[in-house]
Amino acid sequence: MSASTNGKPKTKKRSKKLPPKTLKVIEAELGDHLGDTFRPQTPLDQQTLEPPIRRPRSPTEDPRWSTESRGLWNDIKSLRWVVVPRSSLKLLLIPIALWANWELLSPFVAKELPNPFAPLLFISHPVPSPPDDPRYQKGYLDLAFIAYYVVVWSWFRQAIILHIWKPFGRSYGIKKNAKLDRLGEQGHAMVYFAITAIWGWRIMRSLPTWWYRTAYFWIDYPHWDMKAELKAYYLMQAAYWIQQFMVLILKLEKPRKDYTELVAHHLVTLWLIGWSYLTNLTLIGNAVFLSMDLPDSFLALSKILNYLQYDNAKIWVFVFFMLIWTYFRHWLNIVMLWSVWSEFRLMPETSKRWSPDDGVWMVWWMQYQVFVPILLLQFLNIFWYIMFILRVALRAILERTATDVRSDDEDDGEPDEVEDKKNN
Repeated sequence: MSASTNGKPKTKKRSKKLPPKTLKVIEAELGDHLGDTFRPQTPLDQQTLEPPIRRPRSPTEDPRWSTESRGLWNDIKSLRWVVVPRSSLKLLLIPIALWANWELLSPFVAKELPNPFAPLLFISHPVPSPPDDPRYQKGYLDLAFIAYYVVVWSWFRQAIILHIWKPFGRSYGIKKNAKLDRLGEQGHAMVYFAITAIWGWRIMRSLPTWWYRTAYFWIDYPHWDMKAELKAYYLMQAAYWIQQFMVLILKLEKPRKDYTELVAHHLVTLWLIGWSYLTNLTLIGNAVFLSMDLPDSFLALSKILNYLQYDNAKIWVFVFFMLIWTYFRHWLNIVMLWSVWSEFRLMPETSKRWSPDDGVWMVWWMQYQVFVPILLLQFLNIFWYIMFILRVALRAILERTATDVRSDDEDDGEPDEVEDKKNN
């Protein structure tokens, strides 16, 4: 531990309530993807502002991805609108303004023409249905909706990181850019996955598949006429994962040790979303979304508590997270795999053919097309479970001795915030 700026030696802080053994094991053993959940954090009142060491820049320090706008057109050409909230906000406000103007002026000049900007903002392709239960089918205009909400999610991500979570972290005394970046990323993830988990839960309650009654994934297939809320939810999720894939490929977040597994996860997720939507399997898609989103919200929460150094709370959240992850990402995943393998035959015989015009796609080999991506998700979940979660739990039980050693290396040695240096 380095000396403080006033020349006095620092004292180590220890948890007063938790055994040092438990904290040591949980903090030391998690890897990079799940690992910064419990990696040792320098006590907030002991963080120092030392001269920066030359190291590779983090994404937020790379001038290519500065959050300062260089003009809307320049930001569009360079893809910087993904990280510049001012530019992404302008991009998402333009269609709203055009839609509103059309609504105001069309009664006087084009009464019969539909608003051409509506598909960007609202779901399209309604089908005849009762007024109290409107239904929609899929169509090409869904691509416009997805494209628009990729911009919305880009703005949402940057706005919540830069204007909510980073100021929140600074108010807790966090000074390092790398730690603020991680806090912001996890804050954004927690908010998003909490919203989509609640939304997915609400939608499933209105469906015959409520609490994983898996036979109804197949009974009465094809489920081509979607509830309005289900369609909006599905397309919003598609837009989010496309936006997250852009973040991953452009390396807007500092790559983790399991970068390859994350790329694989995002590709499999997009595969599942695209094929399930195309082939009218949105009921099983909703079930997969819920099984993934709820554990992710608790994972992000546990990381946030670690950054804020709530030692007792992070242990309890980790225990709860481990239970939630095991049930949702493994047990329910296996339940869905069993359904694809064993209940596929429950769909009507008239649906077991390839006829896109009739909304049916379920020839015999489509069973494997549905089964394989869900199985790949299970393999990825097992990898993370064994390499990180279960390993931490076992070591916490078996470890005999440990000391609560704090280190300034939790941020990989990245320099402190530039604006904080003037306080030296």
